[in-house]
Amino acid sequence: MELKIKENASFSRGYGITIKRKKLYECIKRLLDIILSIIGLVLASPLLSLIAFKIYLEEPGAPIFFTQERVGKDKCTFKMYKFRSMCTDAEEKLDGLLAKNEVEGAMFKIKDDPRITKIGKFIRKTSLDELPQLWNVLKGEMSLVGPRPPLPREVSQYSYYDEQRLLIKPGCTGMWQVNGRSEVNFNEMVELDLKYIQQRNLILDGKIIMKTIWVMLHPQGAC
Repeated sequence: MELKIKENASFSRGYGITIKRKKLYECIKRLLDIILSIIGLVLASPLLSLIAFKIYLEEPGAPIFFTQERVGKDKCTFKMYKFRSMCTDAEEKLDGLLAKNEVEGAMFKIKDDPRITKIGKFIRKTSLDELPQLWNVLKGEMSLVGPRPPLPREVSQYSYYDEQRLLIKPGCTGMWQVNGRSEVNFNEMVELDLKYIQQRNLILDGKIIMKTIWVMLHPQGAC
């Protein structure tokens, strides 16, 4: 099940995109972000508590949440929240794993990452580790739908073309997540994001949110 967006004949890799300000859309989207993130945090509170307890049981005394600096709209950085799904020294072990990167471009991903904990495998596969980002949405640092916020080290490798992903507020979910996720390479992710930026509207956002729920209930290719 793949969610596609309309092809744009003027869209070509290597060229800048044209982005239109959509003030009414942006105002409504921000209002919906606030309302839906509050509802989501309230309804998911029992599940959030259960996941936190499971993480604590696996590594008592270790942090339950993982905060990481990410790059948002206009290259502004912020702290993104997730449930911790990796061992506490995951960042220190990263240098030894970079040579095993299975994704081309400014992105790191490997299957069967040895840094992932037992509960981490489950919450990553079901995307439940992303639930704390509803707090980022409520704070206005992220939106429910938009390009995924990259790491500063990834942005340092971006071309001008790639940097156009940062023209709008990043999202908890987006075209990449509902179109294969782990099977989509970096260049394909960038093109999906830029097409979304050009064509974004409330109907498309609604479709992406509904597809995200479907993907969470039928996880495939998440890691």
